[in-house]
Amino acid sequence: MGDAGSRVTVLGSCGAWPEAGRSCAGFLLAYNGFRVVLDLGYGAASRLFAHCRDGLPDAVVVTHEHPDHCADISALGRAWHYTVQAGTPSARLPLHCTPGTIRRLEAMEPRPHPATLFDVHDLADPAEIGPFRLTPYPLPHHQPNFGVRLSAPGLTVAYTGDTGPSPLLAELGRDADLFICEATLRTPPPEGEPRYLMTATEAGHWAAEAGARRLLLTHFWPGTDRTAAAEEARTEFGGEVLVAEEDLVLEL
Repeated sequence: MGDAGSRVTVLGSCGAWPEAGRSCAGFLLAYNGFRVVLDLGYGAASRLFAHCRDGLPDAVVVTHEHPDHCADISALGRAWHYTVQAGTPSARLPLHCTPGTIRRLEAMEPRPHPATLFDVHDLADPAEIGPFRLTPYPLPHHQPNFGVRLSAPGLTVAYTGDTGPSPLLAELGRDADLFICEATLRTPPPEGEPRYLMTATEAGHWAAEAGARRLLLTHFWPGTDRTAAAEEARTEFGGEVLVAEEDLVLEL
């Protein structure tokens, strides 16, 4: 458990693979000492441990099974096994994820099996996670992906995972204090192609449709000009636009 107050810490901001010195998708949401990890892709675990020096998180949410969102859950599982379970063998870390995520983790490390490390819940089901009410929204992507809305008294944080444009984004981010939104593409694909990722301009559009208070752009393709991406989002969204940077801490 950490200090009182509410904050989001960026653990990783890249999509696909991490740029040098950066990590892939990962966020740490803290609310009055309760800590939830949202995704943990390549390289994000070491930053998580740096921000949880007094212990491990209280719960984990993984939006989908792509390794740039879940690979370092394996590292977290090892840390849990050799620290917490070493003293309390029956202890399992709550993990809300898609079934495919568990299959990926099992392929990386079958012993100990992920089900012995984690208390696994299907992310398709709404749930109570500590002080948070988790509401999932199925969003278009190459693999089953759920945007997640986490609400506690006085606070709502919404996170898309990876997604193409969808009217559900307006519901996911409705009046959120912080809307964490993927902005992978520099330009939209040719018209008529299936949409599984978004541009920063589209992220700004859906944040405006949702009436969110602040927009945090993330999941940048390596090499993206992030300043330019933020400017593009501002053409659609009149609220505060932020760019995810590793170790950035946002007070909520």
